[in-house]
Amino acid sequence: MSIDALRDLIPAYGKDISLNLSSLANETVLNDQQKWGCFLASAHAIGVGPVVKLIEAHAATLLSPEAMNAAKAAAAIMGMNNIYYRSLHLMKNQEYTTLPAKLRMNVIGNPGVDKLDFELWSTAVSAINGCGACMDAHEGELRKHGTPNVQIQAALRIGAVVHAASRIIASETALRA
Repeated sequence: MSIDALRDLIPAYGKDISLNLSSLANETVLNDQQKWGCFLASAHAIGVGPVVKLIEAHAATLLSPEAMNAAKAAAAIMGMNNIYYRSLHLMKNQEYTTLPAKLRMNVIGNPGVDKLDFELWSTAVSAINGCGACMDAHEGELRKHGTPNVQIQAALRIGAVVHAASRIIASETALRA
């Protein structure tokens, strides 16, 4: 299993992260598409090669090609939106919030998978990228459609742990370079 291979890349000081990867891989509050879409979107949002490769290999055994594409699309579109909307939130001049974004975001309206799954993945990526405005927007959509808070929390936990694992592996790779 690729999660075990990923865990093998984490040194002893990251034991908690390794154990969290294992427990999240076995999480049952999300279905496989929701869970592995979160893993995949999170890995692509961070972009650390070994993590992306191992998570993508495992996700490919559980997700349809459409879901794989949509998870990557969530990482891509949130990579843009999180920067833009976080900037608007942080800027003192609120005039910018009244201007149209003029950015293409069609994939959000038609992601090719269940819209709520895409919203979960976008929430995880928005947490990784630190955009409170986007987290609130996606969480609001999920809550409006009755998504339980434990499912939203699971997506956030996956994003956090994939981020931590990616940072550890990137740091260890840098030490060996």
